[in-house]
Amino acid sequence: MKVPVVIMRGGTSKGVFLNYENMPENRAVWEDFLLDIMGSPDQRQIDGLGGANSLTSKAAIIKKSYIEGVDIEYTFAQISIEDQLVDFKGNCGNISSAVGPYAIEQGLVHAIEPVTIVRIFNTNTKKLIIAEVEVKNGKVKTEGKCSIPGVPGTGSPIYLSFTRSEGAVTGKLFPTGKPVDWIQTNNSTIPISIIDVANPLVFVRAEDVGLKGNELPHEYTPEKLKELEEIRSLAAEMCHFSKKEEATKKSPAVPKMTLVAPPMDFIDVTGIKRNASEMDLAIRMMSMQKPHQALAITGAICTTAGAFLKDTILSDIVTINHEILRLAHPAGIMETKVDLLAGHINSIKVVRTARTILEGSVFTKDDYQLSDFAKEA
Repeated sequence: MKVPVVIMRGGTSKGVFLNYENMPENRAVWEDFLLDIMGSPDQRQIDGLGGANSLTSKAAIIKKSYIEGVDIEYTFAQISIEDQLVDFKGNCGNISSAVGPYAIEQGLVHAIEPVTIVRIFNTNTKKLIIAEVEVKNGKVKTEGKCSIPGVPGTGSPIYLSFTRSEGAVTGKLFPTGKPVDWIQTNNSTIPISIIDVANPLVFVRAEDVGLKGNELPHEYTPEKLKELEEIRSLAAEMCHFSKKEEATKKSPAVPKMTLVAPPMDFIDVTGIKRNASEMDLAIRMMSMQKPHQALAITGAICTTAGAFLKDTILSDIVTINHEILRLAHPAGIMETKVDLLAGHINSIKVVRTARTILEGSVFTKDDYQLSDFAKEA
């Protein structure tokens, strides 16, 4: 079967973008359909479009919205590489940054110069994201001087504002009802904070698991990754996503394991020295049980919100002196900006770049019943 697709880079992720009208009519077969086109399960994803990395095994399903105050409805899918699983629980902020450009390029949103505002409703989290996309001569502008850690070169800036993102997946700011929980590991009893803003994260102090907090992705041993996944699995059970014994397979993407530490000097993956004075927090995230090469955008949003909360484990590490929070990750430093309204967070903004890489068709191995619209087209 031949299906129209667009491959886009959004921030530090890359994914397959599909028009909702070209998805199978039966929602129950979406998982099989996405696994098919990505070439999963297979650690190489050799027979599909996947890039054999959790950051490139993603999909975005886009449709024009008729909801008042919304332009686009967007569903995110994290496609497992080695398992027969597609996770629809959370969102990906990096992929979100390409939704606005996709919508404009595909004619789902009218291009307005010099900046087109695209109001995006993420169906996974039921939250609104506002994208500001630069437009020139009626087309999305891709050239520019904006650079983001983890992506070579520069591009046109895309500003994303995440508004009122508390309880994105669990419906609660603190899924357990507490800012800090104490859990028993094989080695000791440690405090964790599970916070759900844009996506649920489980925060752990790096020192509590025998780490410094400035480690690079290649420095994690298989034993340490297993220990971190055990903690994340327990947090998944505390969020009522699955039993801890089944969390790796049934809820591999959320909550996201996040290690935090005070500012410190380190050499990033590009060889650049990052000084403690340039950051407010050192952060290391896991993505599908492996070290994230940079930093998830929803992770940055959740961390920023958590830094403004009281009594979490972040409270003892981060000192808030300004509306900009500087988060040091393996590929560099990401800044987030907080918009406060009456002393409360109204929205959190980040800057990304994105671009279209390919537009064409993918051939599936199996046949699927497409929507009536697609059949007529």
